[in-house]
Amino acid sequence: METTPEMTGHQIIPLFPLGVVLLPQMELPLHIFEERYKVMINECLKQNRAFGVVHYDGTNIRSIGCTAKILGVVKRYEDGRMDIVTRGKTRFAIKDMDQSRIYLQAKVLFFEDERETASDDDATLTGEVIHLLKDLDRISETRRDYNALAGLDFKRLSFLIPSTEGFTPEERQQFLEITSARQRLTKCTAILKTVIQRMKINREIIEIIGGNGDIKTLVS
Repeated sequence: METTPEMTGHQIIPLFPLGVVLLPQMELPLHIFEERYKVMINECLKQNRAFGVVHYDGTNIRSIGCTAKILGVVKRYEDGRMDIVTRGKTRFAIKDMDQSRIYLQAKVLFFEDERETASDDDATLTGEVIHLLKDLDRISETRRDYNALAGLDFKRLSFLIPSTEGFTPEERQQFLEITSARQRLTKCTAILKTVIQRMKINREIIEIIGGNGDIKTLVS
């Protein structure tokens, strides 16, 4: 089924291309060291303004990103560098680039999920995703309140899952672009299985290297 996301008005925002993908409500610490981004972040702090984060793979900038609200400055350095903590807020689509400032800006169109009605299968889907997340957390030795997760709405849960350790930027970008919370959560069940398998292999490799074992057993 083709989705029809809810759109809002155009706006020009500062843009920060990064090698990561920011999702709504996901926290992202950043070390600001380039002069243009020192200027950008200081202006955002002064104006209490968010900036846009878009995935940059070294060649291309993706057209769908997420705004980052600055939660606080953790540390300032004498040369103007700073460590900040941000949180993802609203998704946007880039419509036009603006290079009139020292840093990149973009004319963007903000968008939200399509409206969806509740389904009798929602509880089953939530339970399946949380079960897989428990498996992932056992591998990464992560602790969390699963009862609280079960009470989250689909939108919040469908962004929280891919924000966890183990998801690649490319995988997170897929979740960022989907405008159906139910579709994102359904996709979580498939990608979580891949992430779990990937982390199991990584953990086994680390254990073999640490124990001076034979890595050929993993690839035979």
